[in-house]
Amino acid sequence: MRIEVALYCTEDAELTPLLRLGAGACAGIIAMSATYPMDMVRGRLTVQTEDSPMRYRGMFHAASTIMKEEGPLAVYKGWLPSVIGVIPYVGLNFAVYESLKDWLIKRNMVNKPDDSAELSVLTKLGCGAVAGTVGQTVAYPLDVIRRRMQMVGWRDASSVITADGQAKTPVQYAGMVDTFRKTVQNEGFRALYKGLIPNSVKVVPSIALAFVTYEVMKDLLGVEFRISD
Repeated sequence: MRIEVALYCTEDAELTPLLRLGAGACAGIIAMSATYPMDMVRGRLTVQTEDSPMRYRGMFHAASTIMKEEGPLAVYKGWLPSVIGVIPYVGLNFAVYESLKDWLIKRNMVNKPDDSAELSVLTKLGCGAVAGTVGQTVAYPLDVIRRRMQMVGWRDASSVITADGQAKTPVQYAGMVDTFRKTVQNEGFRALYKGLIPNSVKVVPSIALAFVTYEVMKDLLGVEFRISD
């Protein structure tokens, strides 16, 4: 998105943090919406166990079973919190990465006017890691809500095991707000960040590498950007 905006905007246009956030958010919403059914199926396949009354045999069997038993729109359960989460997640990733990178380049130009202001690969990786950490932390509660909403209506879902080891019927949620309320009410605010650390171990490096790959491809394609004042 940043490449397209930079190529087609006028010379006086500036890629402000707000524009970067908006461009990143729009790109993320489109990509997420197109692939969301597969994310829904992945969530169901991930949580099923050997004790599940009926097991999905694979991706296509899971998708067809979900649509047959729960309706064709069931593969989009949890889509709303995902869309809302894309704004801080993808938007902040783009905004933080580009703003931090531009700030470092400008600082290099001031401190070392005779040297190249280009950032090293390690520095860009660091910028990507910071961006991934910020976006991931802000948007993670919505990811938890999304996962829980994806389980709603699954009649063969396994029992939920509580902290005291007692099994109980899985909690049913009526929507995004209801999921937030019941999660905090039953498990406390910290429940919204369950799994944050292991998820960050996967997401933060991948975002950092994605941005560096983006920069390398940009250089190979010969695309240049003017840093706005």
